[in-house]
Amino acid sequence: MMSHDVFEILATDGPARRGRLTLAHGIVDTPVFMPVGTQATVKGLTPQQLHDLGVSILLGNTYHLTLRPGDELIAELGGLHRFMSWDRPILTDSGGYQVYSLAASRKIDDHAAVFRSHIDGALLELTPERAIRIQENLGSDIAMCLDECPPADTTADYLRVAVERTIHWAERCRTAHSRTDQRLFGIVQGGLDLELRRHCSAELVKLDFPGYALGGFSVGETAQQMVHALPEAAAMLPPDKPRYLMGVGRPQDILTAIAAGIDMFDCVLPTRNGRNANAFTMEGPLRLRNAGHRRDPQPLESNCRCYTCSNFSRAYLHHLFLADEMLGPILLSVHNIAFYLRLVELARQAIVERRFADFQRDCLARWEASI
Repeated sequence: MMSHDVFEILATDGPARRGRLTLAHGIVDTPVFMPVGTQATVKGLTPQQLHDLGVSILLGNTYHLTLRPGDELIAELGGLHRFMSWDRPILTDSGGYQVYSLAASRKIDDHAAVFRSHIDGALLELTPERAIRIQENLGSDIAMCLDECPPADTTADYLRVAVERTIHWAERCRTAHSRTDQRLFGIVQGGLDLELRRHCSAELVKLDFPGYALGGFSVGETAQQMVHALPEAAAMLPPDKPRYLMGVGRPQDILTAIAAGIDMFDCVLPTRNGRNANAFTMEGPLRLRNAGHRRDPQPLESNCRCYTCSNFSRAYLHHLFLADEMLGPILLSVHNIAFYLRLVELARQAIVERRFADFQRDCLARWEASI
């Protein structure tokens, strides 16, 4: 395994941490937001656009890339970085989220999760060992253990089953993993049951992973339930390892999680909202289809330096969406990712200056006032 001495905490402000993560393909400053490139592409954007925005790490997905085009083909063509022309770090999800999201088309037991492909109906057996082999073929900088992510409304008995299965699979992933240039993160499950999360965390910490993720949030629980559970769940993780909150990406939730000591985030919201004419700004969301933008000469944000804000008005963006032009979703996705990157950059600065609580409070007040 790669040396664990690759994550350093540079500053703290209460539980909030400003850190630096060194990976095979580069350095990642934390807290960090990671755009989602499920199928070796962040929807609608070129790698050069992501590079120019300052994206330091993005995601790919084991399940989807195995089905199409195939991890062995990607390995044959030089690995995922070369395949998608991206020279910075990549994190790959193990397929564990699909255990949750594709529950209607999969079966699961302690040996494996078996999926029926949404492409051609073929069966895919995903064992912990195969999930690791696929990610090693992809050559990502960070690989994730295969886990079972149950929905928030699962029974207490099944939640315990999922936690034990997650621990067992993490042990098998740890044994199977062999790439020394790739870091393997364990995933803590347990839903809103903090005692189960404590048990899962303790067992995974014994395996000494280079980093840890909190899974099983944003799977049907209320925002208030997640906010209540996050601080204690984060405190269960080793303080000297990076902490990743999987799939949680509303701006207010990211700030709440940073306040609890989380370092890494991913979500499809910036590009999904961009494709649907919704922009994030520091003053609150904008809906570009609204008629009020028809004559508006302003940029989305006057203090944003992204390509969209530097060149185009709200009126032009409004026109693009009404005309159903593909440039509209592209330009809004560019801005939304720029917003998320700026948000975590400002959070990092606030932590260093020990004013993160004020920064969080000011952001939340502006966003709530805009609703």
